[in-house]
Amino acid sequence: MDEISPGSVAELLADGAAPTVVDIRNPAAFRRGHIPGSLNLPFGQLPDRVAELADADHVVTVCPHGKSSVQAAKLIESYEGTADATVESMAGGLSAWDGPIESGSDDGRSEPDEGPAPF
Repeated sequence: MDEISPGSVAELLADGAAPTVVDIRNPAAFRRGHIPGSLNLPFGQLPDRVAELADADHVVTVCPHGKSSVQAAKLIESYEGTADATVESMAGGLSAWDGPIESGSDDGRSEPDEGPAPF
């Protein structure tokens, strides 16, 4: 399991080679703001939902500060359905992300926001 810099994640997203970004925070924190296009798989639900990532070629896990996402990446990497995928944790987490942030209300609408990463 490797780490990837926030800048490298931003480049991949901008180039259209988008990895599956997995935000492991709780749903309320996710709604407050996340990397656009992220999938919310809270850490506690990950063992039961890791099969949702079976078709992914590249997975990047994200948490507030880059600590829990390392554990999430290891768990995803150990799942046989993602054995061929590149799985990385975003170094520094959302606190190191300076790219766009998307927020969503409870009705599922999303609104872009250029502000600092929310936790």
